Parts: sequence; structure tokens; C-alpha cells
Amino acid sequence: MRVLLATDWPGFGGGMETYFGMLTKGLQQAGDDVRLLTSSVGGGARVAQYVAFGARHPALQSVLQIANPAATLAVRRAVSEFNPDVAVVGMFEMHLSPSVLAALRGVPTVLSVAYYKPICPNGLKLLPNNSLCEVQQGAICWRGGCTSLAHWLRDRLRYARIAREIAAVSRVTTCSRYLQQELASAGIASRFHPWPIEAASPSFLRKLADEPLFVFTGRLAREKGVDILFEALARLRADRVPARLRVVGDGPHRSRLEALATSLGVESAVEFTGWLPLDQVESQLADAWALVAPSRWAEPLGLTALEAVVRGLPAVVSRIGGLSETVEEGVSGLLFPNGDVAALAQCLSDISSGRVFSGGVSPAVAGAIQARHDLGAHVTWIRDLLLEIAA
Repeated sequence: MRVLLATDWPGFGGGMETYFGMLTKGLQQAGDDVRLLTSSVGGGARVAQYVAFGARHPALQSVLQIANPAATLAVRRAVSEFNPDVAVVGMFEMHLSPSVLAALRGVPTVLSVAYYKPICPNGLKLLPNNSLCEVQQGAICWRGGCTSLAHWLRDRLRYARIAREIAAVSRVTTCSRYLQQELASAGIASRFHPWPIEAASPSFLRKLADEPLFVFTGRLAREKGVDILFEALARLRADRVPARLRVVGDGPHRSRLEALATSLGVESAVEFTGWLPLDQVESQLADAWALVAPSRWAEPLGLTALEAVVRGLPAVVSRIGGLSETVEEGVSGLLFPNGDVAALAQCLSDISSGRVFSGGVSPAVAGAIQARHDLGAHVTWIRDLLLEIAA
């Protein structure tokens, strides 16, 4: 098959970017001809065969998110030159806009949804008070303070287009059963199959640090709850537990988090590495006692927890969202209520003391999870779906 993949791809390291990279690899190994179309914003443009102009300037972006003529032209060029049998689109809302789906109307298309942006203007389903949103989008979005009135009014046209184009695609897929249910509640039927993850490299070997060491990997933003983790770490150290934290990643909240570490008196126990290539991220896990994913929002999936567990690390994760499909209490990690500092501190204490997971995640559990998220199995599933819509 000739398969066109299209996505905003705003930067390396995100879930959709990781997924599209693995999907490209898997489809090519299966013998398919794959081409990639991305926006010009971020690293995807360096590897894509087709690139559409995107913008980060708020004023220009606010217009292009409704309709991006460059995305229309890029898709038309790809269709003319490549003549794809099918297309897979993921995460188009921020830069490519619904125009990318509109331009693919003549091509059987699968839309892969991995976050809330198609059904939530702020993309998080998270209220300003950090509680989970449990209602459908509408006037409540600006009345509740999630968006300004001007933003909400602008989005009426944008979301009308998004809804119309989603209704026209051949199939919708998603990354977790939790997100599948959220989409269903918004009237979007979707199919689910476990996303693939990279297996541990042959050279990976766990050798625990002498003192409790926890690792967070990901974007440093409000929804990720890293400040909650800092507060939990401060509680442990106040109880004379010599725990440390390694933060692998970066984002808009880094300076705030550095200031918070200082105010909590834990700056000497926190290490910021910034973004690292995947192979270096793996090395940062080798001496860790556990990975922590303290997300405030209902994480749609949480690849970082999966990547840790298949390497033998227990994962401490928030309970509501896709993470609870990844982590089984007492088997592959510990779960705590989203945003609950005391409960998170207790989980970290239990691991630090050796009361749980003193030997890490068992090889049998890690192997079963790796098999569930096997690239070959996922590619077989997605190819069957693509052949179905192509027929």
C-alpha cells in the first residue's frame, strides 16, 4: 500500500510523534510505501517529504487553526505526486487545521486521536482549579474560565469544521479505552488497539542507585503535575528519607519548577536534564527505583509509564485516565488519586522503604506488557483497518 501519514508534529518526544515514527517503521517493514506530511513548526519538517507552513505567532495561528491554505496545498501536492491508497492523520488541530482532512476527502482516511483537542478547546479536559472536566464543550468553556470569550467565539467556526471533517473520515482510532469512552461521550465512535512501544535495548541493565531515586520524563507543563511530585518529595525528605528526583524533559513550567524546588528546600535533591534522545532517556532509567507520572489531567495514555515498566521499573501514576490501563496496582506499579500530594508521598515512601517492589517489576509482567504493545501486532491491526477502508 501507499500510505500518507499527516500530523502537526510540533516537536520530538511527544506521544503522537513517537507513534508516527514507530508506525512509519512498522509499515515500511511490512512492505508499504510511506510518506510523511507535517507542519513546518517543529522537528518533523526535517524528516517529512511534504511540509505545510505553520505558525507559532498567536495572531497568525488563531487564523490558521480555522483554515490553513498551506495544508490544503501540501495535501493536494502529496495526493498528486504520491497517489496514496490510504491516509492516517493524527494531531492536526494546532497547525495543519481541519483543512488537511478536507483536502483528503477523496482518500480513505483514518484519524488517530491521542488527546482531547478534538472535543475540548484547551485540549486538557482540566479546569482552572485543576479538577477534571466532566462536561461537554460549550458556553461552559468560557463561563468556567477555561477560555476567554473571544477565544470561545473564534472556536465556534473552528470546531464546526473539526466536527464536520471528523464525521467524514473513514475510521477513527484512539490510544486507550479511556479516551475511546471520552470520544464516545462526545458522539465520536472509535476503534482501539494498544499502541506500540520500543523494547528495552539489549544493553539495558538496571543497577539501582544507593539511595531512592525517582524519575519523571516528559513535558514540564501544568497538566503533568510535576509540582505535586516536588511537594511529595519535600515530605519524604522532611521525614529523613534521602530520596532524590531526576527530571528528564523541558517545557513552559521549568523556571517555575526550579523556583518551587528552591522554596521547598529540595533543590539539591532535584536534577533537571532537559530533553534527551531516546537512548539517553533509557540510560536515565537504569538506576531509578521507580518512574513517576503524577499527571493532574486524565492522561490519555502515558507512554512513559509503559516504557519504564517493560524495563523493570515500577511506575507510580495518577489513577484516573489511560495510565490506569498501563499500570496494575501492586503488579507493575502504584496508583494514587490525581492531584493528591499525601497519597503520592505515601507511594514514594513505600518504594523507598522497600515495602513494595524491592525487586522491581517481574520479568514475566514486563514481558506480558511488551507483548501487548508489540509493534508487529499493532501494524497488523492497523494494516487490516487500512485495507478495509481502501476496499
